Amino acid sequence: MVAKFNQIDFETWERSEYFYYYINKIKCKYTLTAQLDITPIITLKEQKSLKLFPTFLYAIMRAVNENKEFRMAYNQDKQLGYWNFVVPAYTLFHEDDKTFSDVWSDYNEDFNTFYSNVVNDLNTYKDVKGIKAKPNQPKNFCSVSSIPWLSFSSFAQDTYEESDFLFPLIRFGKYYKKDDRSFIPFAVFVNHAVADGYHTSKLINDVQKFVNKAQQWGK
Repeated sequence: MVAKFNQIDFETWERSEYFYYYINKIKCKYTLTAQLDITPIITLKEQKSLKLFPTFLYAIMRAVNENKEFRMAYNQDKQLGYWNFVVPAYTLFHEDDKTFSDVWSDYNEDFNTFYSNVVNDLNTYKDVKGIKAKPNQPKNFCSVSSIPWLSFSSFAQDTYEESDFLFPLIRFGKYYKKDDRSFIPFAVFVNHAVADGYHTSKLINDVQKFVNKAQQWGK
């Protein structure tokens, strides 16, 4: 896939007034947390001996790439727009010194291709230290991190300086069992200028939608 940046036309964009309001007047960001039922993914993982992280990451990226509000950014000329797709950028934990490194992988709608891309990158860069392990991260990325040591009920995140960063920050925790189902805490940090509660709720619901279809992946 070739990345393409689509510039926003403020004359016709339905959110123009809201964007300017939250960018210039009330500079608001928020985090929305939900507990997702990932039982279908756990079943698929056990059936095919898959790793959980790249499997769940696939569902997340499918949902993100269905919602342009979470692919919005500024280009090099400071023009607002959205990418036709984004790639996953995620953290790799180093067990020996408890540090992490950022890695990114190519995106593909095909599950088997996506899974292979992520697993190959995890294996390739697992011993590379420093914040940025894999070079040449593209501009069209979405940040996703796992906190596998804790099942949290809420999550808050903020930045202390103004920036042009509009992409969401997605976090998920340790999954847990309840009534023979498997749930996972899932949080999305959002710049209110590009997405309201409706859009963020739709994103989270879309992740659940793709999780529910896990048995159809790769067929």
